[in-house]
Amino acid sequence: MRSMGGDQVEEAVAGAVALLRTATDRDWEAVRAGRLEWSCRSTAEHVAGDLIAYAGRLAGRATEACVPSGIALEEDTGNEDVLQVIETAGALLAATLRTTPREVRAFHPYPFRSADREGFAAMGITEVLAHTHDIAQGLGLAYEPPAGLCADVLARIFPHIRPHADPWRTLLWATGRGDLPGRPAVTGWHWCSNLVIEAARLTLQGVTPAAAGDLAAGGDGGFVWVDGGPFQGTRDAAGMLLKAYGAGVHRPEWGVFALVRRADGRAVGGIGFHGAPDEDGRVEIGYDLAEAARGHGYATEGLRALSAWALARDEVTSVCATTEPGNTASQAVIARAGFRRVAVAGTDPGTGQHAYELRG
Repeated sequence: MRSMGGDQVEEAVAGAVALLRTATDRDWEAVRAGRLEWSCRSTAEHVAGDLIAYAGRLAGRATEACVPSGIALEEDTGNEDVLQVIETAGALLAATLRTTPREVRAFHPYPFRSADREGFAAMGITEVLAHTHDIAQGLGLAYEPPAGLCADVLARIFPHIRPHADPWRTLLWATGRGDLPGRPAVTGWHWCSNLVIEAARLTLQGVTPAAAGDLAAGGDGGFVWVDGGPFQGTRDAAGMLLKAYGAGVHRPEWGVFALVRRADGRAVGGIGFHGAPDEDGRVEIGYDLAEAARGHGYATEGLRALSAWALARDEVTSVCATTEPGNTASQAVIARAGFRRVAVAGTDPGTGQHAYELRG
């Protein structure tokens, strides 16, 4: 899977700075940055501040709140100096990303109050791309970053946005900066890092569309797996997630999660929802484990954690699961997690699937 890290941050910064250097002789303070209320100078300062802030949160392992930080340039700082500050801030974020372990998460307020290194890389890149567009628009410059970089950002922190043949135009539309044929104008927007749910020995880490595409194609999805992982069920679920993303109906909190062992950071299986809750508040869960990880209670622990998370949502009244009649191991997992067997209309008790339910 194509990574999202320091190299991509440096790529975004280099492209932005190269373009803006062609206009350092202009008065950036007197020109408004695109549709923003800020001047081009203030917008450039904002980009540097965000890159520094993201590096600081990851390096400091902030988990409860943003680390107070900022950049205040002196009034006589020239445009070239501003660009050097952006380059320096980008280099600091890139270096932090390269030295931050994969499992580390730091605070970000929206939507799930944390992000991993790939999330912060994607956020930093989005700040650079979007605000370079704003400054370029104000200065009358033509700007278009690499399509692959835009697609990578969209597949990681805009999982709720249906992809389009033109990733750059899609990113501009998703951030309220442009139009996209057949889609309404965006007046309020947000990005969305993957959700992580904590359990005793595991973390349930949300699978992004980028990771799902790699898993469905036979890759590792960016996870380090135990021997024999991932199991085919996880790859199949990733394929379903990818189809939902392509159709624009993927809701990341009701998607697929990798079960990652805290002790060594290795993924042992997959778990997730078959979709968002229905009109009656029912949501169905499926799961599997790599064979090497079976017999240790991981499936039960993961099922309990995900069920508890779901039942804490206002829109959920019950969590459901089904198994084949002969799958006694899965039935034992479901029973240990507190589910009870229920009758489902249209199933044959002798040959149909066994249905289970857990209510809040």
